[in-house]
Amino acid sequence: MCPACMFTMTHALAAAAPAGALIATVVARSRRRGATESNPGEEAMESPRIVSQAEWLVARKALLTQEKASTRERDALAAARRRMPMVAVDKEYVFDGANGCVSLRDLFRGRSQLIVYHFMFDPAWEEGCKSCSHLADNVDGTIIHLAARQTSFAAISRASISKIEAFKSRMGWRFPWYSSGGNDFNIDFGVTVDVEGHDGSPEYNYERANALFTAGKIWFPKGELPGISVFLRRDDRVFHTYSTYQRGLDLFLNTYNLLDVTPLGRQEEDGRIQAWIRHHDRYPEGTGDNNEHASTY
Repeated sequence: MCPACMFTMTHALAAAAPAGALIATVVARSRRRGATESNPGEEAMESPRIVSQAEWLVARKALLTQEKASTRERDALAAARRRMPMVAVDKEYVFDGANGCVSLRDLFRGRSQLIVYHFMFDPAWEEGCKSCSHLADNVDGTIIHLAARQTSFAAISRASISKIEAFKSRMGWRFPWYSSGGNDFNIDFGVTVDVEGHDGSPEYNYERANALFTAGKIWFPKGELPGISVFLRRDDRVFHTYSTYQRGLDLFLNTYNLLDVTPLGRQEEDGRIQAWIRHHDRYPEGTGDNNEHASTY
């Protein structure tokens, strides 16, 4: 997910490593990519066997049995998620929005539920994380349907609201997006970490951040990380019901859901998860309808 995106890694390495080490890392990665970075379909990948229609149907029915079992497991997991207990949010958070300051309660817009995406956008950056932008592309068109189920959606980042609004306009997104630069929201919900800070090592994805950094599961000792948090409102009280991070965010990436039904799949077998992702206005010419896509948001 987002910690693997090269945009974030470049900023993190620049802060944590000498310039020579940063250059060596980038060059080494570039050599490993080779000429297939812009067209992963050219990489040597095993193609499906060619069989008769009858043989294909046998294989498809066998896979269908697995798919149905997975669907039932997913339904059971969703039910267990709904049975999670909740914790009262008694701390007051004030966010900067395009139209002024708002509270966490205001983000519900009078509805019962709120989904918050913790969008990686450091105050020092001029644009948001490209992998978080990938997720935003996937959810922006679906948010209109959430209101029918008493649910609101908002993105929250530590960047200033002026930077957020400029980037949001560039990307053509419609969802509400707020700045938490003036409060501890990101720290409290585990998406801004500082392994070497005075407060000790916080947690990310329910593990100690210093242990994750040592294990290479996060790539920097200090900075922004992605996640989703869910809240429930009962009258004037707000409760935290759920948060997920890292691979837990795959569920919201319909790009992956579509690629997962193709024979070549995600084409990330080399472990460079989402290294191919770009801001949707920065894909090379000829690789897709990126210009048309950007103009239709």
